[in-house]
Amino acid sequence: KQWYQRRVRGYGVKVGLTNYASAYCTGLLLARRLLKKFNLDETYQGQVEPDGEEFYVEDVDDGPGAFRAYLDVGLARTTTGARVFGALKGVADGGIDIPHSNRRFPGYDAESKQFNAQVHRDHIMGKHVADYMAYLQENDDDAFKRQFSAFVKHNITSAKVEEMYKKAHAAIRADPEAKPAAKKTDIVKKRWNRQKLSTAQKNARVAQKKAAYLRGLAMEED
Repeated sequence: KQWYQRRVRGYGVKVGLTNYASAYCTGLLLARRLLKKFNLDETYQGQVEPDGEEFYVEDVDDGPGAFRAYLDVGLARTTTGARVFGALKGVADGGIDIPHSNRRFPGYDAESKQFNAQVHRDHIMGKHVADYMAYLQENDDDAFKRQFSAFVKHNITSAKVEEMYKKAHAAIRADPEAKPAAKKTDIVKKRWNRQKLSTAQKNARVAQKKAAYLRGLAMEED
């Protein structure tokens, strides 16, 4: 997941790579890239406009079945609103059949057992981040500059956060394929062993040692 999180930088998400909205982008990229690889991206578009509602991929009648995946949380926290479920939602909206419910998404109330899709959408679009940015900027400018220094550096204000994620979603869907990394030409390789000598170099070294040995013998005789 961390590897894919770094990949969303190429789609305009330069900051906030560890929040729920970026986790959604990570899941969306993974799904669209995988479906593109197996030529299923046109058949299974998924939820093109994320609205926070439950969405499940269904098999088409006249084509291949949907790609199915299962969430393995490993050691990740599984509390309601955890980022791993943002990635899951991105995968589901991206067109992959992944069994889940809405009980761990932001917006679910365990007491009333009601789900507010708008709250979930706000998290997908980073509105909770934008609201916190605006709050800190108004009430504690030093804390704002400290916590959101990367946002300030990239000129991303609270009003631009949602637009950043909207553009990232569109860019991922337009071209999810991986790009080959640019080869570095200025790399200096380090050697931890002696460089292999050519035959001429070996002969020259033997001759040098032989001459040194004969000089030593001559000095002992003198």
